[in-house]
Amino acid sequence: MTKKIEKEINKKEKKNFFEFMTESFGWIQIVISLLLLTGIPSFFFYTSNPSTTRLVIGIAITALGLVFGIIYATKIWKKRGTVDFISRSSASPELDNLEPPQ
Repeated sequence: MTKKIEKEINKKEKKNFFEFMTESFGWIQIVISLLLLTGIPSFFFYTSNPSTTRLVIGIAITALGLVFGIIYATKIWKKRGTVDFISRSSASPELDNLEPPQ
């Protein structure tokens, strides 16, 4: 009896390859979004007046965005899943209570 229960628990805990890949793509999307949010302004900050100091500041800001993106995406993955997070953030609430045409 206990081996049967253990097998069922292991099945629920293990994710198949497809689920792992979709969660990984969601993780990458979250990291890239935070990286772009810091990288694009850093790029314009540097190109407005190129100097070594501005280059270092731009790289540092972009690196912070990358680190925070990795931390945030990992926290979301462990908490409820990246696919769930992305689908909730990109869903349109106007369509939730849509009535079928008559």
